[in-house]
Amino acid sequence: MRRFYPVFHTLGLIVLIFGLTMLAPLAVSAYARDGATSAYDDAILVTLAIGLLLWVCTRRYRQDLRVRDGFLLVALTWTILPLFASLPFLLYLPDISFTDAYFEAASGLSATGATVMSGLDALPLSINFWRTFLHWLGGMGVIVLAVAILPLLGIGGRALFKAELPGPMKESSLTPRIAETAKGLWGVYLLFTVLCALALWWAGMEGWDAVMHAFSILGLGGFSTRDASLGYYNSFTIELVAMGFALLSGINYATHFLALRGLSLKPYRRDFELPFYLGVLAVSAVGLALYLIPFGLYDNFFTALRYTTFHVISLATSLGFATTDYTLWPMFAQLWVLFLCSFAACGGSTGGGIKMMRAIILYKQVFRELVRAMHPTAVHPVRIQGGIVPDSVLHAVLAFSFIYMVTIVSLTLLLSASDLPIVTAFSAVVACLNNAGPGLDAVGPAANYAVLSDFQTWVCSFAMLLGRLEIFTLLVVLTPAFWRK
Repeated sequence: MRRFYPVFHTLGLIVLIFGLTMLAPLAVSAYARDGATSAYDDAILVTLAIGLLLWVCTRRYRQDLRVRDGFLLVALTWTILPLFASLPFLLYLPDISFTDAYFEAASGLSATGATVMSGLDALPLSINFWRTFLHWLGGMGVIVLAVAILPLLGIGGRALFKAELPGPMKESSLTPRIAETAKGLWGVYLLFTVLCALALWWAGMEGWDAVMHAFSILGLGGFSTRDASLGYYNSFTIELVAMGFALLSGINYATHFLALRGLSLKPYRRDFELPFYLGVLAVSAVGLALYLIPFGLYDNFFTALRYTTFHVISLATSLGFATTDYTLWPMFAQLWVLFLCSFAACGGSTGGGIKMMRAIILYKQVFRELVRAMHPTAVHPVRIQGGIVPDSVLHAVLAFSFIYMVTIVSLTLLLSASDLPIVTAFSAVVACLNNAGPGLDAVGPAANYAVLSDFQTWVCSFAMLLGRLEIFTLLVVLTPAFWRK
């Protein structure tokens, strides 16, 4: 166990940094005088004390992290931080259980947006601020934030960054130093957040609501300050702003970074995921609008297109906002928008699912096998942007896709065995694993996850963390081979 002390030392620093982020909702609570100040005081004290104790007890073991250490640290960070994030909920809300508080915090940090809370309109400002602020932190990743800071304390972050960065191709860096890469990504993230908040305010939201919804949109989380989500505002302008910035957040942030750094649109033209990403969303929105017209749910095509476009973008990017109860649509339409969250978001974005990059590689690999079946001696490599995809990447993508499907089936069966209806069980697993938020039936946009038992809630919490860490990062740590010397 001593060989993992450097991991615990770094974890202590991350907990300390996370404790300092609670100063933001504390300041909001003091400003609004909403009565929750003491909850943040106690939560900050506990978090900083535990973080400091862990850091001091392991300070002799400070050293650069190996790849194995990176996996363990990422897994520990994303399972332990929700414990501290849940403290303000436990300390202020008298009726919330530990299970529900952890679920809400995990949903926030994993940018899932599934909630067990109701009466959001009446919650203190700072509680809603903390919920959405967790999205903002988790959207790009507390780990990426940490690797921009920890090098200043003498701790290298490259292994840590590789374990956190989504997508099958993790070796490329945008800048020579990993800390500079993390800072660059956060710079773009911060810029988009400010622009989104200003745009929402201009579109008619009140100032605090604009800020908190901007946190959710850029993190592609889905927590709202209203029980009716964005449907509360019934504003097409607000919906357009939300859709625009959700689309941006569903694109690889490396592409945004390179475009802004070079003040050029060339990185977008070179991003091979982008045409597939936009094409799938456009075809889905128009196709579903045409499909819904005969059912008489909307007066005309353009009204149907407004709602289908919003929910296609919201679910596909894993944002999870809603403007209407789409569970009233025919089952085919419900399943289609839920299916989109499994693959539509680009690699390197704040979205969930297997990512468009892997979906493209899978499609090309299937086509390759069809060609091989007809022409066994043909040489037909899988190509991306003119380059040949290495077999190691193909094997990794195939393995990931297999374990992804196995995870959905296994967790669905587990929830179904606990007497949860199959549609609710399946959609809850898909929504949580893809960090999308609302599902179908009893966990649809007009309801929430409070209907689940404690066991079912923990299964969904596990699914959220699996999805946030793209399954392998967490499963690797759970294998016996990981702990052998």
